[in-house]
Amino acid sequence: MRTIKFLLQKEFRQIFRNRAILAMVMVMPVMQLLILPLAANYEVKNVNIAVIDNDHSSYSQKLISKITASGYFKLTGYDFSFKEAFKLIESDKADLILEIPHGFERNLVREDEQKLFIAVNAINGTKANLGGVYLTGIIKNFNADVRVQLVQPGKFNQQPTITIASSNWFNPYLNYHVFMVPGILAILVTMIGGFLTALNIVKEKEVGTIEQINVTPIKKHHFILGKLIPFWILGNVVFTLGLIVSWLIYGITPLGNILLLYAFIAVYLLAISGFGLLISTFCDTQQQAMFVMFFFMMVFILMGGLFTSIDSMPDWAKFVTKFNPVAYLIDVMRMIVLKGSGFKDIAKQLGTIGLFAVVLNSWAIINYKKTS
Repeated sequence: MRTIKFLLQKEFRQIFRNRAILAMVMVMPVMQLLILPLAANYEVKNVNIAVIDNDHSSYSQKLISKITASGYFKLTGYDFSFKEAFKLIESDKADLILEIPHGFERNLVREDEQKLFIAVNAINGTKANLGGVYLTGIIKNFNADVRVQLVQPGKFNQQPTITIASSNWFNPYLNYHVFMVPGILAILVTMIGGFLTALNIVKEKEVGTIEQINVTPIKKHHFILGKLIPFWILGNVVFTLGLIVSWLIYGITPLGNILLLYAFIAVYLLAISGFGLLISTFCDTQQQAMFVMFFFMMVFILMGGLFTSIDSMPDWAKFVTKFNPVAYLIDVMRMIVLKGSGFKDIAKQLGTIGLFAVVLNSWAIINYKKTS
């Protein structure tokens, strides 16, 4: 313990000596947590639409007004030919084209049916798909309103109907901040715990102080612990700041036991810091360590379930996510913060992360070559 104490004193002096890095560690995660949830929005709004109104009737005008009043669409073209409207798609000024045919109102009133043509710019698949779904839903609502106006109540078939009463659990108002903030906080904790430890031993190699450490009687596990504990503490500090920002700015408070959340974070930081130290033992320069860590971090983030649901991934990707620690943290963060899950609910994830921590730190201790 006395040896580890001296190592920790050395590490903390190095950390506090570089005030710029310390400020970045404390300020940057807070700023990112303030900005990223505002930009990472799953809602698709301001879909540009061009309308070709060949009918110019009262019904066609009502339909166009209903579309623009929905808040999802922005009318960027009101053209008289498909060729002119298609030029807007080619110049990325329109995402959808709605063509209303001649006799739209007449056929709807007399023949009880009318077809509309929708052309979608599918370069952005997500925006095209959601934009098409929104537009189809608005047209269906318009059709239902027209049907109520045209058909007398007595002419409706008196048949049993099913009434649906729905409720939204864990996120009653469908606020995307509630879904995104815990995931983004998980990513920030991962970056602090992973990147800083990945650069730690490599920095000693570049400066040359590693040679002085190697000739001392310090044992390898003491050295690794001395490198790991300071950034484990910093990771917990960043996590605490993130919880405070989530509460003050977004009004998010954990529904579950906050001590259980900290217990999982403590084990998780041991795992991700051990992974960073393992990379640091393989690399000789900070540039190498940054590139290797950046590669793994991109995989962790994109396959962690933050932006893409793991359930919708192919089978091989689902198998890869079993070795992704970020996926377990994001899952547990949402379970405890949003659902109020208890220890039994996260026991499997906690056991897996604990296994990661043991394996990665043991591997880092074995791989660190101490020569004297």
